[in-house]
Amino acid sequence: MDKVTKYISFIEQILQKYAAFQPVGTWHEYENQIVIDSQNGHFQLMRVVWKEDERIHHCVIHIDLKGEKIWIQEDFTEEGVANQLVDKGVPNSDIILAFYAPYRREDTDFAAA
Repeated sequence: MDKVTKYISFIEQILQKYAAFQPVGTWHEYENQIVIDSQNGHFQLMRVVWKEDERIHHCVIHIDLKGEKIWIQEDFTEEGVANQLVDKGVPNSDIILAFYAPYRREDTDFAAA
């Protein structure tokens, strides 16, 4: 299995893990939606729900694959998608925390770009 195929598999596993999560409380008609465009390297977990009279349409995780790098565009998980990818064997140098400004990425343990 080549590197990109492996990364796609890891990303899909992480999205499925979080899609299985269902919060308790006052949330009604709660739905997690995994959106995958692996041909173009786009992966998202969306949360869609009505909470009383308010419509919530929220991106929980957004990841792009650009070349052989994983660009984490959005991450509202507690554990952190980057940490989970490292646990699966992805080197820090292949992960970009794109939700940080480029000048701030240099201060992380991950790739700047």
